[in-house]
Amino acid sequence: MLGYLRLLFDNFTLTLLAVVAAASLLPARGLGALFFEGLTTAAIALLFFMHGAKLSRRAIIDGATHWRLHLLVFGCTFVLFPLLGLALRPLLLPLLGEPLYLGVLFLCVLPGTVQSAIAFTSLAGGNVPAAVCSASASSLIGILLTPLLVGLLLQVQADAAAGSTLEAIGAISLQLLLPFVAGHLLRPRIGAWVDRHRALLSRVDQGSILLVVYTAFSASVVEGLWGTVSPGQLARLTLACALLLALVLGLTAWLGRRLGFGRADQITIVFGGSKKSMATGVPMAKVLFAGSMLGPMLLPLMLFHQIQLMVCAVLAQRYARRAPLRTAG
Repeated sequence: MLGYLRLLFDNFTLTLLAVVAAASLLPARGLGALFFEGLTTAAIALLFFMHGAKLSRRAIIDGATHWRLHLLVFGCTFVLFPLLGLALRPLLLPLLGEPLYLGVLFLCVLPGTVQSAIAFTSLAGGNVPAAVCSASASSLIGILLTPLLVGLLLQVQADAAAGSTLEAIGAISLQLLLPFVAGHLLRPRIGAWVDRHRALLSRVDQGSILLVVYTAFSASVVEGLWGTVSPGQLARLTLACALLLALVLGLTAWLGRRLGFGRADQITIVFGGSKKSMATGVPMAKVLFAGSMLGPMLLPLMLFHQIQLMVCAVLAQRYARRAPLRTAG
């Protein structure tokens, strides 16, 4: 199964790189840009509609009895990450420049992943029910919390792109939360069909990301993105994302042990608290930031996303190999 996950992510990454190359060589302009903008908006609405139909009511409200674990995962996602992003400013700002550093800050305020956090927790032998609850709640809470954090940490940029923070929350609620709620309300009618066609949801998920990346990079390329982001900056950004992930993985593992959680819960905390969601972050960036800003905002997220998948795949395999130690004790 681990090999299958790696193959899936590698294929998607190759496709993502191909889309970035296509946007760099053949960016959408004029009426083409308007067409892709409308198509992307529709794809994102469909994505969140299907996610709402997939998630059961019990999955939304369950897990309250394990509140310590959930609070720690939320704290790592929405407090620890932003604090690290701010603490690393003296190092990252001179290395990356302001646009890419702001992209790192945006990455830090995003909610965690759902699918990969649960998959890696399962592979590693962690607490899967808790992972489902934490990951699902993180995505829901992030729809409202991320714009607030963007308003606090990136005030000038957010105001320039989307007006006030309240307007940004309203825009995200209209484009993301409303389709999600509509899908969830229709779950009694279409939930069984969605459950039987999870592969379709995965294609919609990845397809919407590819569309947003193409439209975002098209706009940024038209505005001269690759004239302002050098190969050296990309290399330094990759190192910065790796450093950020290493810090979070180390801190989540230490906090899980320090606070007395069991091994299964520690695994859930590591994989739930260290992830950032491209599936949610890309649509949010589209709402919150103007077209020419999207490229620099998405580059850190795209790099971090792939690094976290590769590192966590190795880490999950390591946990899995040590699983007999847990059962023997």
